[in-house]
Amino acid sequence: MNIVNKLTIQHLKQNKRRTLVTIFGVIISVAMIAAVTTLGVSFLDLFKKQSIANNGEWHVSYENVSKEQIQAIQDDDQTQSAFLSRDEGYANLTGSENENKPYVFIKSFDTDGLENYPIHLKEGRLPKESNEAVVSEHMETNGGVSYQIGDEVTLQVGERVSNLPDADPEMGLKQTASVVQLDGETAETIEDTAEKTYEIVGKIERPEWEPTWSPGYTMISYLDVEADVSADVSVIVKDINKDIFDHAEVLANSIGLEKASLSFNDSLLRYYGVTDNANLQTTLYRLLGIIVAVIMIGSIALIYNAFAISVSERSRHLGMLSSVGATKRQKRNSVFFEGFVIALISIPLGIVAGLTGIWITFLLINDMIEGALGISEKLTVVITPMSIVTACLLSLATIFISTYLPAVKASKISAIDAIRQSQDVKLTGKKIKTPKLVRKLFGIEGEIGLKNLKRNKRRYNVTVFSLVISILLFLSVSFFTDSLKKSLELSQEGINFDIRVSLNSSNEEKSDQLASIKEFDLVESSVLQKQIDLNFYVKEEEAALPFQEDIKSGLIELDEKGVPYYASVTSLDERSFEDYAEQIGAKSFTDEPLKSHPVILVNTAQYEDSESGKFVETEAVFKEIGESLSLLYYDYEQSIESEFAEVTIVAETNEVPMGVNYGGIGSVNLITTEEVFNELVASDKQEMANSSVFLRSSDPIKLQEMIEDADADFYVSNLYKARQEQEQLILILSVFTYGFIALITLISVANIFNTISTSVSLRKREFAMLKSVGMTPMGFNKMISYESLFYGLKSLLYGLPLSFIVMYLIYYATTSSFEYTFEIPWMNIFYCIISIFVIVGTAMLYSIRKVNQDNIIESIKQENI
Repeated sequence: MNIVNKLTIQHLKQNKRRTLVTIFGVIISVAMIAAVTTLGVSFLDLFKKQSIANNGEWHVSYENVSKEQIQAIQDDDQTQSAFLSRDEGYANLTGSENENKPYVFIKSFDTDGLENYPIHLKEGRLPKESNEAVVSEHMETNGGVSYQIGDEVTLQVGERVSNLPDADPEMGLKQTASVVQLDGETAETIEDTAEKTYEIVGKIERPEWEPTWSPGYTMISYLDVEADVSADVSVIVKDINKDIFDHAEVLANSIGLEKASLSFNDSLLRYYGVTDNANLQTTLYRLLGIIVAVIMIGSIALIYNAFAISVSERSRHLGMLSSVGATKRQKRNSVFFEGFVIALISIPLGIVAGLTGIWITFLLINDMIEGALGISEKLTVVITPMSIVTACLLSLATIFISTYLPAVKASKISAIDAIRQSQDVKLTGKKIKTPKLVRKLFGIEGEIGLKNLKRNKRRYNVTVFSLVISILLFLSVSFFTDSLKKSLELSQEGINFDIRVSLNSSNEEKSDQLASIKEFDLVESSVLQKQIDLNFYVKEEEAALPFQEDIKSGLIELDEKGVPYYASVTSLDERSFEDYAEQIGAKSFTDEPLKSHPVILVNTAQYEDSESGKFVETEAVFKEIGESLSLLYYDYEQSIESEFAEVTIVAETNEVPMGVNYGGIGSVNLITTEEVFNELVASDKQEMANSSVFLRSSDPIKLQEMIEDADADFYVSNLYKARQEQEQLILILSVFTYGFIALITLISVANIFNTISTSVSLRKREFAMLKSVGMTPMGFNKMISYESLFYGLKSLLYGLPLSFIVMYLIYYATTSSFEYTFEIPWMNIFYCIISIFVIVGTAMLYSIRKVNQDNIIESIKQENI
């Protein structure tokens, strides 16, 4: 080790406090980088495990494949393994007590399929022959039909076919399609039946891939691979990348399969970073680039300030080295060596701290996630060599960038300037001149405070830079969080309830029974709705912007009546409407005449653009409060459109109540009270309306069973699992992003405290001299308060515009896949402004309190070595 490096280590030891502060700052930065990389890998691993637990481990599926085609798929060079399955069909379940699940659904797997698919055996064993089967315990607990191990069951197995007039007779119904109803009666049959006999050899849990609203209880049999029958082939591929989609299409085409026979396990593939939506992939890469840049900027700002201050403290030391022959290169390398030593200590500690923090976080949130969302898999810390190497490389790059400018500056320090200490403070009357308004507003203390900042320009700029970076980081990351949530909401189905209960008839007595469901145990919140679909027309300039563009381009011909729109008119029960009106800030309808039919317009449309693949949110229609809509009713049987009623818009919102989804382009939601709805839809037209109760429950599965046991003609649709998946993504995203915000905030606060406290410490002589010439403690505190004010104002002057630019870049990054209005987060800006002044004030007071404890004479004599 050369003499310059030895002196550098000696300097680090002599300035223990600053060295420890720098090491602590670097540890925080490295911990954040390590935590973010590990967090991402761990969450992806959780998503993969949960997706496999729900839907099985497979990547591509080929439907209805012949034996020869199966062999070609298995022999493909990209096929790692494959298993076979077959939907044998449906059979009537004699004795089923659940009118909405009247069937048994038989699905068969080969040996590999039984191992790879999420089938959880409760008792007995899995089938080994084609005449053996296991049954779901849900058949007994929900349907009241019990089969014991050893029983033989003979079933007439066939395909479900809808009897509705417009149904395709060749199109069979799947397990995701509920029982077809028409006027309260079942409108489907089982056709092309064949008799099959099975021996029950075991019982299984209800599979995750059997929705609660599906019409058949699952029975799983064994698929004989030697039999000459078609089957579905599910493939695990060797290399998971974006080429998987093209390769599967080419393979399917080469063996004579249609593209429609292909399906992909999208819920699993997306966690490998593979999607066939190029726009979505572009958005993810853009957002990833922005978030990595934000991490790097925050870390560089913190570490750069630490080394810049170190060079300032060591300026006389470096000047003395110059006076005895140290070259520019040696002085520059001295700073780089200091960075290397700190990196050597901080990076291992930072990685350990980051991994420990993530491990503790997972311990705390695992039960919350599992309890709130029913996730069966545990969130575990997944450490990969790539994530650790990435963290180390990013940390080293950050430290190198942070030390580069201070190192260059150190190399330029001359012996005379360093010994005279003239490089930081260079006074001219013009440079420290302050506006007269400052003295009038803040007094002599404010003027001295501003002159001090101007006199110590470099330290002032370093502190302001720290504050600007803190503002930029906080607003950028909070906006990034909001953007991700908004994008996620647009891409989801918007399910905001657990259970929907509707009537299969318009019987008024049954409507009363429907309302009584709200009083059931386990119901946490509910809303009773009546809904009717109507039409209306608007002028071209009142239509949504996509409509106007299509009209101008000639894609849509304008009707003489105007642009046609659908209107879904929905009433809420009294209590639910009052809650909804209060939520959106609308006034009560009690002052509105019922004859004018007052309604609330949900003026937001959400849709996926088929050409661009974007998820779009836009204004549904350009109508003002107070305007009227002339609603029409279209009779599809007679193809006649007739006048229905006129409604008045008394409020607009972009929020929907429970049970209502956002409309697409050419569709609006109109929300009103039950009283107005009954006035609007006369008693002789009530059969046109649909009645439903939407429920949220602490135990949706149990509540569904209670409702189905009730003596009423109810149709129950349980979307609890779908809503769970939605909220699972949002909750985990929130944990990730708000945890990230917490780390960013910690770095920002550490950065500000480090910069201000060190800056104040370097000014001990200056403060002692002010006190020695008569500045009172009150005047001194006023001067420091004004300095804090000037720091805050200057940082906001630069930080807010830069934050707006970065926020718009984040918004722009999402426009490849999502389109919605750019909104400035005013509340976050308000919180940021308050926080800046609080943090600056606290840091200054903390530092000054320590300065006040020093002796004036000793402070004047003090030198920074």
